[in-house]
Amino acid sequence: MRRAAVAVATTAMAVSLAACGSAKESDGGSDSSDSAAKKGDDIKVGLLLPENQTARYEKFDKPMIEKKVKELTNNKGEVVYANAKQDASLQNQQVDTMVTNKVDVMIIDAVDYKAIAGSVKKAHDAGIKVVAFDRLAEGPIDAYTSFDNVTVGKTQGEALLKALGGKAKDSQIVMMNGSSTDPNAAQFKEGAHSVLDGKVKIGREYDTKEWKPENANANMEAAISALGKDKIDGVYSANDGMAGGSITALKRAGIADIPVTGQDAELAGVQRIVTGEQYMSVFKSYPKEAETAAEMAVALAKGESLDSIANDKVDSATTKGVPAVIVPVVSLTKDNIKETVIKDGFYTIDEICTDKYKAACDKIGLK
Repeated sequence: MRRAAVAVATTAMAVSLAACGSAKESDGGSDSSDSAAKKGDDIKVGLLLPENQTARYEKFDKPMIEKKVKELTNNKGEVVYANAKQDASLQNQQVDTMVTNKVDVMIIDAVDYKAIAGSVKKAHDAGIKVVAFDRLAEGPIDAYTSFDNVTVGKTQGEALLKALGGKAKDSQIVMMNGSSTDPNAAQFKEGAHSVLDGKVKIGREYDTKEWKPENANANMEAAISALGKDKIDGVYSANDGMAGGSITALKRAGIADIPVTGQDAELAGVQRIVTGEQYMSVFKSYPKEAETAAEMAVALAKGESLDSIANDKVDSATTKGVPAVIVPVVSLTKDNIKETVIKDGFYTIDEICTDKYKAACDKIGLK
């Protein structure tokens, strides 16, 4: 097992989530196949995604998981989909419905990683395996796949320092972190702070409710009012949606040409990178993550071992030694758009370089 390679990403998680696991649950992820009955290709996979505001969920994750499940089951497997629209209570109800409808396995990207624990246990008690997707949900989960979230934050922080250059030590930034209900947000923040602390002044910092761009916009307006529009030299934004909301507030205040980070390589974010409004994003291979989640789900539904799929293990507060796959990330700037999102088929040049962005694309050689 490659435990050491994910120590940075998982140690803080294990410490911060180490309070409430029961002895009964603590070994829930130790064996992926001991209690599952062998099944054929005719399986039913419940897919529960957290919201539909971030482009990745509907554009990438859902269709990619559906495609991979079909591929792995000779077109016999069925994916039952539910989107919680950022409502933790609704997501718990969706899990209950899938338990009632007797799906064979669930892939869950939790709205609230703690609030979902009871529903995960209901699924577990009903003999339904659970793959935690992108966010490490609490409860007796059986597998997990995500990105190295601490490294994501470090990548963003390093890019921001690079953009500020020699002026970093005299610069003041605003930090726009993600939602406090998302364990990934805490890890992004941890990684960013490990790079930024002591290297730049953090004037204001926010945990942005529900990751919503409009909430980031309001937070940025508050920061501008508190610090002064001439006293903000850069913005750490944990994702592209919040970067967009922050940039709108900055532009309204007449603040331009300061570096803003992001994550997810959303089309609007890539286009802002092309124009220079946003400095960078973090490119994450959603195909790899989605395909891995599907592979884990199908194997679990069929009662097969995850040994050939998962090469890591992670701990949550309630489940220790969860088989995991941690997918690497890349810093996306205007210099490597072709080598990342275009090469991987996320977008075409025509999708990025519409009439509004053609001149900016031409300027950076994106044509």
